[in-house]
Amino acid sequence: MQEDGRSTFVVGDVHGHLDELLAALADAGLVDEETTWSGGGTHLWFLGDFVDRGPDGIGVIDLVMRLSEEARAAGGQVQTLLGNHEILLLGMYHFGDTEVPSDFGPRSFARSWELNGGQPSDQDALTDAHVEWLTSRPAIALVENHLLMHSDTVEYLVWGGDIDEINTGIHDVLRSEDLVEWWEVWRRLTTRHAFRGPHGAETASQLLTVLGGERVVHGHSVIADQLGIAPAQVEGPYEYADGYAVGVDGGVFVGGPCLVVPLPWNPGPAEPDDADADDTAPDDTDTDTHG
Repeated sequence: MQEDGRSTFVVGDVHGHLDELLAALADAGLVDEETTWSGGGTHLWFLGDFVDRGPDGIGVIDLVMRLSEEARAAGGQVQTLLGNHEILLLGMYHFGDTEVPSDFGPRSFARSWELNGGQPSDQDALTDAHVEWLTSRPAIALVENHLLMHSDTVEYLVWGGDIDEINTGIHDVLRSEDLVEWWEVWRRLTTRHAFRGPHGAETASQLLTVLGGERVVHGHSVIADQLGIAPAQVEGPYEYADGYAVGVDGGVFVGGPCLVVPLPWNPGPAEPDDADADDTAPDDTDTDTHG
């Protein structure tokens, strides 16, 4: 709940699963039977990864764009962050199979797009309007006391020491034709698990000290993978790192739920954290595994 009494919700990775998203939004009272915005003054944030791995990524984008207009007219807001799969979609659109200079072997957006669930139907349906809208999305946002970001990584700090600098730095890359810098955005935003393990809470706390907020809320890393359970067993968000981090990627593309999460999130009894995990920064690979 915001200070003015309006509710705030966040949605994790959708990955082209339009029907599941609509059902989850309806359950939360944010759309009606006609899929029209019914949330009034509610604020709704999508944390990125609309596309890839599912049947209708562009349909998801079209829905979010429409709901944004409808919510604004009703006194609410629907806003979105860039996910790493938006970077991949746009990189494929702009650069295709152009080889990225690398010491790690063949690299191209086309290759990574194919390896990470890229859907030809999404590329076919992508318009200039979609490209412009996606390119203008922020990468990170502070909403009340919640630091919203797609990826559970500290790599955002490469582009700046505050939220405005980070968003401007990434936007500058996406407005450029610099293939290498584009690739760096994709590569860095595929990293994950910065807030896991014995130093996870400290890392999250330090990030919050720099960028603001009291809790990180992110998508990207599937909750089932975090907990070592089947995706269908996921019942809600995952609070961890001594309460400094909340993961909201239910893993809809692997059979988990599409989560629409109210903020602040008030969980039940905490799950044990994976204190032995220390996989914060994968090397330069073509696949982000999940997320």
